[in-house]
Amino acid sequence: MKLMTGNSNLPLARSIADYLDIQLTSASVRRFADEEVFVEIQENVRGEDVFVLQSTGYPANDNLMELLICIDALRRASAKRITAVIPYFGYARQDRKPGPRTPISAKLVANLITVAGADRVLSVDLHAGQIQGFFDIPTDNLYGAPVMSADIQTRFGDRNIMVVSPDVGGVVRARALAKRLDNAPLAIVDKRRERAGESEVMNIIGEVEGRFCILIDDIVDSAGTLCNAAAALMEAGAEGVVAYVTHGVLSGGAVARVEGSVLQELVITDSIGQHDVIKDAKRIRLLTIAPLVAEAIKRIADETSVSSLFD
Repeated sequence: MKLMTGNSNLPLARSIADYLDIQLTSASVRRFADEEVFVEIQENVRGEDVFVLQSTGYPANDNLMELLICIDALRRASAKRITAVIPYFGYARQDRKPGPRTPISAKLVANLITVAGADRVLSVDLHAGQIQGFFDIPTDNLYGAPVMSADIQTRFGDRNIMVVSPDVGGVVRARALAKRLDNAPLAIVDKRRERAGESEVMNIIGEVEGRFCILIDDIVDSAGTLCNAAAALMEAGAEGVVAYVTHGVLSGGAVARVEGSVLQELVITDSIGQHDVIKDAKRIRLLTIAPLVAEAIKRIADETSVSSLFD
């Protein structure tokens, strides 16, 4: 087994390699003067089971192109099996046609990865479960809930916890986390989004007064939804609000928005290489998913069950 990485999330790749007790495959992933991506694998991979780790967050197109060219280089170097490990799958929010004459870009990206030569895909908390069906190759979708629930129980196990979904679409995710937290009660924030990147909280379904609320979501981008939801929960009498989100996109003024909100803390995983963005943030904490991803990689390589990770 070999583990190769692009430039999108080197700290996570190194942590996974340490967990697996292997060295990262020696490779050069660089740019020409006109920003073309060039990949050179500097060791033999013929007949190897190779895992390529690359999140496709900002800059999404550059990171996606790195992934595709890494896969192509491995295929042409006669790797036996190539697994694209994509902790954060970019374009996942474009999983349907929201209006006429719009693309389904998540399907296009799935096609690109398949045509490039990937034999398998491993991702974490896909925005929509049906994206697994966009691929014509085996696709494993890991869940961040076990990592988050362990952290919540350690830090807030003695509180009167209520799990809250910031929108109706995230109820399944919130329910799964609530089940792990000894069947904690569940609430839903009903919101109306007038335009992309903006949301308005309408009302809260569930009794949150006196409860310590755990907001759970898969992606935090502008952080407007989370901050508005936290404000609404506090107005409804919540004891406090923290948020757990798998993918911290944190674009624009998201970090400043979180720092100025009523959120006690925003916990994100290291699925996206955002370490520099949040290093000075006092209310944002990083939770690693390296052991989770590494264990899944090990099980795929050993041909054992991945789903049993979540039993």
